[in-house]
Amino acid sequence: MTAPTDFDALFRPRAVAVVGASATTVSGGNRFLRHLKNFGYQGPIWPIHPKAAEIEGFKAYASFQALPEQVDYAFVAVNAQQVPEVIRSARGKAKFIQVMSSGFSETDSGKALEKELVKAAIDADVRVIGPNCLGTYSPSGGLTFTAGAAKEVGSIGIVSQSGGLGVDILRRGKNKGLLFGGLVTVGNCADVKPAEILEYYFTSNQFHTIGVYLETAMGGRRLFEILRKYRGVKPVVLLKGGSTAAGQMAAISHTGALAGSQAAWQALETQTNLISTATLDEFLDVLLTLQCVGAAQQLADGVVLFGNGGGTSVLGADAFSRHGLRLANLSQHSAHALDALNLPAGSSVANPIDVPAGALQQDSGNIAGKILSALTLTPGAMIVIHINMTVVTSFSHVDMLGNLIDAVMKLRTDAWSAALLVLVLRSDGDTEMEQIKRKYRQLAIAAGIPVFNELSEAAVAIGAIRRSRFGSVAKSGSLS
Repeated sequence: MTAPTDFDALFRPRAVAVVGASATTVSGGNRFLRHLKNFGYQGPIWPIHPKAAEIEGFKAYASFQALPEQVDYAFVAVNAQQVPEVIRSARGKAKFIQVMSSGFSETDSGKALEKELVKAAIDADVRVIGPNCLGTYSPSGGLTFTAGAAKEVGSIGIVSQSGGLGVDILRRGKNKGLLFGGLVTVGNCADVKPAEILEYYFTSNQFHTIGVYLETAMGGRRLFEILRKYRGVKPVVLLKGGSTAAGQMAAISHTGALAGSQAAWQALETQTNLISTATLDEFLDVLLTLQCVGAAQQLADGVVLFGNGGGTSVLGADAFSRHGLRLANLSQHSAHALDALNLPAGSSVANPIDVPAGALQQDSGNIAGKILSALTLTPGAMIVIHINMTVVTSFSHVDMLGNLIDAVMKLRTDAWSAALLVLVLRSDGDTEMEQIKRKYRQLAIAAGIPVFNELSEAAVAIGAIRRSRFGSVAKSGSLS
């Protein structure tokens, strides 16, 4: 097995080759070249083509052996039947080859061809990722296989057995405020197995949190061993595809391998402390929460809800309760401080704290800061602020929303005893409102405050972390 440090060449390739780009049409290879160019990859990019002198503005070479030097990473997008020979021809000229091409073990007729691919990789002494995948993303290395991915370098490492879902993770995750350090789509996992990339993430200082989308346990024993070996070192969030009979049948046609029994996966989760999620949004929300949780913060099971909207507070209380979290009892200090504010009729100063938007106008809209200060006098509880943006912004004579956000940001930077600060920005989906939300989401996440669209989403994400060993680690304030 390749040592974890050898994967540095994959994530920060000094030179890249592309096989399968066309001089006359736009193929998968052409799109990859364009993505690299637009993303700002700084190293040499060499298309390989038997006849063309230039492709997409890059000088082309007739073969791997004609390249000026060895490449760390090669992207191959040719007909499946050609792939084994392409790999053999790369001996001494490539370290990692990612095969986008499909038509291997995900089809009955391609199973033997995939075995030939693996033999070719051994003969050529190269590592092959895939086949049947889309590529690798590494902002520190200037590497991407999709448009719209963030250029900022983050600390989340992803392994995805699905290429399309890898695109969703990068793009939807970017909109949620996630910053990734790397993402590898592994497809059929014919050679490089997920466990190898996981071990690299575990041992690299760049990555603090790991996310995994798997449909099959390719190299299952090694996967289990790696997860057990590094249990508790870094949180691992799992999104498992094929958890139902219908999903397992879909997984067979997608990556060509059985998804395995649900009981076996549940045992893996229990014994290795995976944080299990059921949907893509839940997966991303858990990763976002972990990204924002700092070493000095805690994930207690007590929650204080504060916002405008009585019905929303009730539904939020239900959601947190369903996911193992309770409404915290306010301390006497908090209760006295809230009573002293003399909030208008219609306000509730028992947890959940419900203050109608009209009442939040008090003190030129700055009353929210005083309420939050009072809540910090209840130690060891998460403070979850939910704002109905549509209602709050309708009071145009005062910047109530801005004052609310300012109060939250100030609370985040002050020394205080609450376990975790969470912001829920609720809107009606109006385009203008979504733009405002995006602005405040970016500010809050940059300050280490996870932002959700609904209280139920926050409850699911925090509850999932609490149920794992990392919930208790975070509770002691040692999660970084």
